[in-house]
Amino acid sequence: MANQIALPLYEKIPRKNTLQRVFDILIFFLLLSLLIYRFLFLKNHGLTWFLAFLCESWFTYTWALVISTKWNPVDYKTHPDRLLQRVPELPSVDMFVTTADPVLEPPLITVNTVLSLLAIDYPVHKLACYVSDDGCSPITYYSLVEASKFAKLWVPFCKKFNIHVRAPFRYFSSNPQTFGGSSSDFHQEWKRMKDEYERLSRKIEDAVQKSVPSDFTGDFAEFSNIERKNHPAIIKVIWENKTSLPDGLPHLIYISREKRPKHLHHYKAGAMNVLARVSGLMTNAPYMLNVDCDMFVNNPKTALHAMCPLLGSKSENKIAFSQFPQVFYDGLKDDPYGNQMVVLFKYMGHGIAGLQGPFYSGTGCFHSRKVIYGLSPDDVDSVNEKTANNILSNFGSSKELIKSGANALKGKTDSPLNLSNSIQASYQVSGSGYEYGTSWGTKVGWKYGSTAEDAHTGLMIHKRGWRSAFLSPNPPAFLGCAPSGGPSAATQQKRWVTGLLEILFSKSCPIFATLFGELQFRQCLAYLWILMWGLRSIPELCYAALPAYCLITNSHFLPKVQEPTVYVPTAIFVIYNVYTLLEYLRAGQSIRAWWNNQRMSRINTVNAWLFGFLSVILKLLGISETVFEVTQKDQSSDDASDAEAGRFTFNESPIFLPGTTILVVHLTALVVSLLKLQPPARDGHGSGLGEVFCSVYLVLCFWPFLKGLFGKGRHGIPSSTICKSTALALLFVYFCRRVAIG
Repeated sequence: MANQIALPLYEKIPRKNTLQRVFDILIFFLLLSLLIYRFLFLKNHGLTWFLAFLCESWFTYTWALVISTKWNPVDYKTHPDRLLQRVPELPSVDMFVTTADPVLEPPLITVNTVLSLLAIDYPVHKLACYVSDDGCSPITYYSLVEASKFAKLWVPFCKKFNIHVRAPFRYFSSNPQTFGGSSSDFHQEWKRMKDEYERLSRKIEDAVQKSVPSDFTGDFAEFSNIERKNHPAIIKVIWENKTSLPDGLPHLIYISREKRPKHLHHYKAGAMNVLARVSGLMTNAPYMLNVDCDMFVNNPKTALHAMCPLLGSKSENKIAFSQFPQVFYDGLKDDPYGNQMVVLFKYMGHGIAGLQGPFYSGTGCFHSRKVIYGLSPDDVDSVNEKTANNILSNFGSSKELIKSGANALKGKTDSPLNLSNSIQASYQVSGSGYEYGTSWGTKVGWKYGSTAEDAHTGLMIHKRGWRSAFLSPNPPAFLGCAPSGGPSAATQQKRWVTGLLEILFSKSCPIFATLFGELQFRQCLAYLWILMWGLRSIPELCYAALPAYCLITNSHFLPKVQEPTVYVPTAIFVIYNVYTLLEYLRAGQSIRAWWNNQRMSRINTVNAWLFGFLSVILKLLGISETVFEVTQKDQSSDDASDAEAGRFTFNESPIFLPGTTILVVHLTALVVSLLKLQPPARDGHGSGLGEVFCSVYLVLCFWPFLKGLFGKGRHGIPSSTICKSTALALLFVYFCRRVAIG
């Protein structure tokens, strides 16, 4: 027993990556060689050479950031069995679920996430589930009330038969013997649970179709005559666990914060801060889990895994949060939209874990309440009166919240005996004007000023010197749904890039966090790698236009085939593609998945990322504000056998205009080259095989857009977009001709 107590709760195991380092360094030196060659011969070439030099300088800089981030990958191995022996009483956990739109985020999805949380393997009396409904939807509230009735059957069933998958929609879509047992008793219970869940689903779907769940009387009276963006706070304790029975239910609380037209509500970050304040008054757990409404618990021991690094004797004053990777269920075969991020998390995610720790990704994350309240690592062991007062002075006017905050900072987390006793104070801290004159959103809680509140909050935590842990248990802790359409995927990418650039161009820039805070240098480089995603759109767009420009004007930006230096860009292209292909194959992905991600990288960069960049520029110029756009959630992906599954979809959004224009420009350039319509080459150095190859490669990358030119319905590019793109392409050709004549 003594030996067991002495064993660590988690291990940080370095990965071997010698081959990866060799490839990384080789590509880096080839890029440097190309830059040196460009620089030495700048005077002998024109504008295209100079533009290529600038773009390739950016690519080299980006690759240096990638090398630094991936250089020291680690795996975290947790030991929940040791945790149960080491810690006599596990700490409480407040679980937060956020939803914002009952149409884009159907209530049945939210309900399944909540049910999976209520059923996790953790002491029931130590759990509380809070659902933030920023859509203030009576249907969402009704769905949660009905779900709580089903949960009284579902949770004991899961605990009794040790069910592994505890989101009902996912569990009942599988063979019962796969997730439970084969006894007659189990089969009877399974049939009963399935019937009850189908009844629950029908009730919720009927309510959705009617738009209102019932008459606005009784429990629903507060939802009558409300507007989504103009309503008082609504807080309801749907279920309170007063008995603390092992097979009981955790607390379940519904929150819709107050919203008024003249008050900023700060999107998801504002909702998270209201959840932090209300939960602080009601249960005041020392740890908080937050998940998006579509990310259900897939591993019932998730909370135990998360507690291992948070409670490890040497790390309790170092690790601020445990982050699980985003993993998606029923993803379309071969990742046609390039948004399942399997390889990104496998290599970049584990590489960042070897630095100061992973970024906070907004879902699937366990936070320490002390850290969210603003405590630094140096103060966590003994919070003196001065430190506590400095933090609590920014909490606002609620005496009850200040008292609960003081208890949280000092490690005293006794929650009220009756949740209803905290309702009145909870309404106060949920008010739209409560945060005025406080430090919520700046020094305390989730950070404001960016639509990527997750990366912003995580960066500020790392700035104070905290570390974070990246946990990848088997099976995955959480599963969610990836956007399954062109417009949805583009909207998500645009929102991410917009928020990341807002951080980069603010006082929270990681460079300042390193110079004036405790952010480690290589962690700063990792943050710069992700925050600069939007900036990549400019050099990539410029580089994508160069082959077409050269073909139309009969100039060149690549060395000629007969020149020895042509082997440098050729080697970069070949080695990089072979290297990335090997990464995908080692991650269990197919060659088709690799290609889909390569082309979607080009498509996202010149479409969604470009619009994200422009949005931030308009904000910086004071012309317009950025907007948080909710991504469409869909519980079931398209059937892989369906002929339409994975086909790219379009809509009237201008976000598809740049990609369509690039395609039309390159098709035009290839026709000009094929029909020999180019002007005479200057100095005898016209366009060559390299420019033709690059142009063909880009057409292949934008193949979904080429099919969209001739497609119909949602699979076709709207005629208005095609007309605008054609006009822009003709302008580009006219510009090229004028330059050639000049």
